[in-house]
Amino acid sequence: MQTLKTRDLIALGFMTFALFLGAGNIIFPPMVGQGAGEHAAAAATGFLLTGVGLPLLTVVALARVGGGLDALTSPVGRKAGMVLGLLIYLILGPLFATPRTATVSFEMGFAPFVGHSSTALFIYSAVYFVLVMGLSLFPGKLIDTIGKLITPVLILALVVLGAAAVLLPAGAATSASGDYLVAPLTEGFLEGYQTMDALGALAFGIVIVNAIRDRGISHPGLQTRYAIIAGVIAAVGLGLVYLSLIHLGATSQSIAPQAQTGVLILTRYVDHTFGPIGSLLLAVVISLACLTTAVGLVSACGAYFSEMLRLPYRAVVVAIGLACILVSNQGLAQLIALSGPVLVGIYPLAIALVVLSLLSGLWRNAQRVFAPVLAVALVFGLIDAAKAAGWQDWLPAFLNSLPGNGMGWALPVAATLVLAALHDRLRPAPATAFRPS
Repeated sequence: MQTLKTRDLIALGFMTFALFLGAGNIIFPPMVGQGAGEHAAAAATGFLLTGVGLPLLTVVALARVGGGLDALTSPVGRKAGMVLGLLIYLILGPLFATPRTATVSFEMGFAPFVGHSSTALFIYSAVYFVLVMGLSLFPGKLIDTIGKLITPVLILALVVLGAAAVLLPAGAATSASGDYLVAPLTEGFLEGYQTMDALGALAFGIVIVNAIRDRGISHPGLQTRYAIIAGVIAAVGLGLVYLSLIHLGATSQSIAPQAQTGVLILTRYVDHTFGPIGSLLLAVVISLACLTTAVGLVSACGAYFSEMLRLPYRAVVVAIGLACILVSNQGLAQLIALSGPVLVGIYPLAIALVVLSLLSGLWRNAQRVFAPVLAVALVFGLIDAAKAAGWQDWLPAFLNSLPGNGMGWALPVAATLVLAALHDRLRPAPATAFRPS
């Protein structure tokens, strides 16, 4: 029976880490740290739950069902699963996540050298996505191109930056501000949405499993095992990156007071600590991190839309790349502002889906549990999204008074899960009850 060699398994883990480590993973942890200040530990705990724990659980859930989102959503039916899949892949692909990788890498890696003009951004994004498309056209070689070549360089640069953040802080941690004063763990949890890692895991699951299959691993049990090991390697790496960057932000108030983005915090820190060479280090870290994530996202979206639309994979990849060029030129601030409410709305649905899938062995009939729980997650996620978009005045007063500060969906979803589970156990199991593969 064909198995992976140790070096190939490590390369698979490195590839998985690189796929996840993108724009949001770099720019949001410093903002969490600066906002949380003396409460950075609590905020980091919340951030790690959504930025590390949830993606790892998603990889495990997808590995158990064969790596595809369609298998994960099968208990709610093909049409509902297709709508959810379409929404997730649009968010990850041409609408937000993939274009953001270009804008972040431009703002942090190249704008300090060439300026912030729209012309410079357009030229950069065009070259960037041509390279992304070129790498994405050959998904079977991702372990070699990303796992064995690009990621080791990225990890080395991250080790230098992370060690500096811990050993050479710019100052002492300051007082917390805003909502971090009263609910640092919840705020950290919600900021973890911005990494889009849980949504990314829903797309990357099939990329990881396909990379394993391309190595000749056909046994489902081994595919699941290797995917989980790769997810654990990626989770450890992401956790270390997040903790060091949150610490960097918490101790950088003196050099980047009241920063509006993590871009400013990081650029000020590397300039303060390393001088002119710091800009080069940051350019390497950001460019490689964003590039690898963009390749993974475009590959995943290309495979999904190619199958759904019955079009050639390479034609779809080119179309996605061209769309990303156009969207990325809206600018980083605009993309972050638009993506915030969308992520608040979709994340409860994604979290509920993963939890239900991991517990699927408990259900007599998965549809009886999945359908009501996901419906409630969607409704209350949309309510939280409306609040995040500033549309509170359009909502009834009792919805605005829900507890949770952005987590108002959690209690209704948990209550629905308990009731649906009881209903499921009290009724007989049908002959075709869903079971994970």
